[in-house]
Amino acid sequence: NLANICAALKEQFGWLWVGFYLVKNSTSTNFTNRNKELVLGPFQGPVACTRIRKGRGVCGSSWHQAATLIVADVEKFPGHIACSSLSRSEIVVPIIRNDEVIGVLDVDSELLDQFDETDKKYLEEIIQLINFS
Repeated sequence: NLANICAALKEQFGWLWVGFYLVKNSTSTNFTNRNKELVLGPFQGPVACTRIRKGRGVCGSSWHQAATLIVADVEKFPGHIACSSLSRSEIVVPIIRNDEVIGVLDVDSELLDQFDETDKKYLEEIIQLINFS
């Protein structure tokens, strides 16, 4: 289902990248005092970063804050992780179940200031419809 959501959103809106990162136990020994990370899940678009720490980049910040983040210009976001140099703006929606972030939906655009409150509203609604059990 996650793969089809990515494909439908990318096809409908023509965004650069649409994908999910899911919170998983870390397999890396480099994460001291951290046992979880975002791991790349289903996506559509250019090759992506595979692991993101909590609080790092837009995705890790959305996870840490448990809040949707809209970034009009990724170059101005402190600590932005540039998986693709084509990405100019981004929206990240946390997937929250039982008061815990279990993943994020990440959407990137080649255009500056691509995302707004309307995108936020409907992407959050899509996330609520997904059954993760």
